[in-house]
Amino acid sequence: MTSTLAPVAVALFLATTAIANAQPTVRAFTGVRLIDGTDRAPIANATLLVKDGRVVAAGPDSAVTIPSGAERVALDGKTVIPGLINAHGHVTGVRDLATYAAYGVTTVYSLGGEPADVFAARASQDMPSLARSRVFVAGPVLTPTTADEARAQVAGVAAQRVDIAKIRVDDNLGTAPKMPAEAYRAVMTESHRRGLRVAAHLFYLSDAKLLLEAGADLVAHSVRDTDVDAAFIAALKSTGVCVSPTLMREVSAFVYESTPAWFDDPLFLAHANRAWMATVSDPARQASVRASASAQRYKAALDVASRNLKRLSDAGVMIAMGTDTGPVGRFQGYFELMELELMVKAGLTPRQALAAATRDAARCMQLDRELGTLEPGKWGDFVVLDADPLADISNVRRINSVWIDGNRVVR
Repeated sequence: MTSTLAPVAVALFLATTAIANAQPTVRAFTGVRLIDGTDRAPIANATLLVKDGRVVAAGPDSAVTIPSGAERVALDGKTVIPGLINAHGHVTGVRDLATYAAYGVTTVYSLGGEPADVFAARASQDMPSLARSRVFVAGPVLTPTTADEARAQVAGVAAQRVDIAKIRVDDNLGTAPKMPAEAYRAVMTESHRRGLRVAAHLFYLSDAKLLLEAGADLVAHSVRDTDVDAAFIAALKSTGVCVSPTLMREVSAFVYESTPAWFDDPLFLAHANRAWMATVSDPARQASVRASASAQRYKAALDVASRNLKRLSDAGVMIAMGTDTGPVGRFQGYFELMELELMVKAGLTPRQALAAATRDAARCMQLDRELGTLEPGKWGDFVVLDADPLADISNVRRINSVWIDGNRVVR
């Protein structure tokens, strides 16, 4: 994958330990409107204090004591939100982590296909010098056809010490065989025996119900063939399984029938993969998308997925923002901002969408002890915005700066 980052930016991204040695370890971010990711109301004129990468205090300026020698970062008039968490992306190299970070996506749960350098990045991220996105990994997507193959493949990813296992139970709109039930049940059993959770790629409601019965721990896409029913909602709520809607995945399947308007957005262009832009802008490729029956089916699937997101949210099912970014044309970082806008278009409030991309995503991915809200003891990952996303979710695009462990991200 190519990157538009300048060489100096890449060097800063890779050399994460240099920051801690060169700059103060205590920073006070003052004068902000703080949306801390909890249920409490935004705090005007707040201070966020970060020491050695972690939040020490977050509250009204009058209630936070700034220690002598701390570096003060004045952010008067700005809004601070927790760093965004993508519960379903794909990281194909460490440079992707710089791209995600540039758009305020400070944590990515990569659901399959990570190379060795991404595993190495995960191993080096629990330090106060971090200045690129955090990553969690699934390793190779499991593709067994028998129970024996399932057990062997689970053993393989367990040996890699992945954070979650990933399976696909989908026929690609009738063009490929589905994983047999015998195989995915064995994946669940063996994964759970080894202490691993399982994320399930799916499309159909009938498969979703069977996968929940088998023990799936995360529904990694929307149900897209029909409206969800009361039985499925009850199963999700009784098991506590979260849903990652990935609405932008559907968009990516049909939007390149022409050149999308966002290709002129300066925010997009600042970090866009230009090779991907050229690929999806090719006239012959766009003609093939216009003629594609599957593209039209995915266009209809977006409407179904949007309705289902609203119904699940209204029923109290926990939603974890995800996008399936990483493959060609699914632009990392920028798509996550568009995902939030689609979630609101589907009927969620800006607060609900933001929670799905912060606190609730952290809970769903079992990261909430360290991430998701700006509370004492958690990592100091946050985004500074020039406008309030609770007033208009599109204000998540108005990024002033991004900070990870209280370190400013090169953008």
